[in-house]
Amino acid sequence: MTDAVPLAHRLRLVLEMVRFSHSVFALPFALLSLVLAAGGVPSARVLGLVVVAMVAARSAAMAFNRLLDRDVDAENPRTAGRHLVVGSLSVGFAWAFTAVCVGVFVLCAGLLNPTALALSPVVLAVLLGYSTLKRFTSGAHFGVGLALGLSPLGAWVAGAGGLVGDLRVPLVLGAAVLLWVAGFDVIYACQDADVDRRLRLHSIPARLGVPRALRVAALCHLLCIAAFVAVAPLAGLRWPYLVAVGVAAALLAYEHAIVSPEDLSKVNVAFFNVNGVVALLVGAAGIADRLAG
Repeated sequence: MTDAVPLAHRLRLVLEMVRFSHSVFALPFALLSLVLAAGGVPSARVLGLVVVAMVAARSAAMAFNRLLDRDVDAENPRTAGRHLVVGSLSVGFAWAFTAVCVGVFVLCAGLLNPTALALSPVVLAVLLGYSTLKRFTSGAHFGVGLALGLSPLGAWVAGAGGLVGDLRVPLVLGAAVLLWVAGFDVIYACQDADVDRRLRLHSIPARLGVPRALRVAALCHLLCIAAFVAVAPLAGLRWPYLVAVGVAAALLAYEHAIVSPEDLSKVNVAFFNVNGVVALLVGAAGIADRLAG
């Protein structure tokens, strides 16, 4: 695609490339952790910096993932139409976009507090490094989970002013997010089990087969619900939050019910729709519970 492409169209392509709408997966949990760390509504400045940092970090990670995977994406019929494969966005533009997002994230971290700035390289190493894992280990799904699971800890550092307070709260919440994301990433990867084997990429479905991979995903989701419940006594959250976690458990059960080794046609419904509702529901209920108390 030439440089004459209208800016609005290029922006739409960028948002599609980084799956901007999927920011909903981690952002509600980051905001919940921020409210818990701040002991209520944070300042508009801190809230704005956290949101911008979250979006920038996730966008950098997604763009870097697309850059790193463009060769294997071209060999997978499901991903062969992605922007960097077909050339609707240039590789140079994607590298520049990634660099800008990294810069925005580090700037936001520096404006928040010294601890956030000091930890920003570690966070970036995880966010950018997870894209390499499927070339080496079938545990790559947990690298994706860790990338999103760091968001509650990062938000806690922003809201509390550093690594202070009861760190069990963001760590347990982050563990819940890690397990939740790893579980649905395993489900999503079931679509590519045969392609991964052919391309010598590593994933749980490629290694164990789809039936056993779905059982691993179910175990991850059982553990994530236990971790979400464990957050309640640590953070002083009450029945509204626990009811939301119960509904989330039912939604995850539904997710597993509509996906089977014989029928993967509803994976996108499970991945995009169900998990988006889970994040919004648990995050919003936890924030409302804390502010009401």
